[in-house]
Amino acid sequence: MIDRRLLLLGLAGVLAASPLHAQTPAANEPAGIMTAIYTRVAKGKGEDGGNFVIADKAARAKYLSKALAAQWAKMDARTPKGEVGAVDFDPITNSQDPDVASFKVVSEKQEADKATIAVTLTGHRNDRKEQADNVIRYDLVREAGQWKIDDIRGAIDGKPWSIRDMLAEFIRLTDKPKRK
Repeated sequence: MIDRRLLLLGLAGVLAASPLHAQTPAANEPAGIMTAIYTRVAKGKGEDGGNFVIADKAARAKYLSKALAAQWAKMDARTPKGEVGAVDFDPITNSQDPDVASFKVVSEKQEADKATIAVTLTGHRNDRKEQADNVIRYDLVREAGQWKIDDIRGAIDGKPWSIRDMLAEFIRLTDKPKRK
């Protein structure tokens, strides 16, 4: 006959390891912030995208680091009226046509003042040819006690991109020489 205590101990171990008891990341931690963003992105049919993160100055102040927001503002100032600028796609979904059925958030690295979070997307259509195109990495920094996105990195057709690099290149190309 199995001892009841052993049975209960075994059952408790199984329950503790079950997904029902998986810890949800804290809302003010990098993984929690990305989970909140992608929960909103994946709502409904997952076709609304994540442009709410970068839509305007107020959104960028909420989500982006001061340095990245300043770089974005510089790009905006140099973009001719009616034009798009350096970022002509939704970097949050790595697409022109968002399709997010589900997502997985993984903390790859976290220190006291910086973190890297990888988000793997699954779409309804599953039409991406390169697996790398489904993974978006976020570099976050802690500013004034809050975590902010300092770069967004991904791949298109397997070729890597970085928002910081795109903005820097656009700014460099539109830099007007000073007259003497």
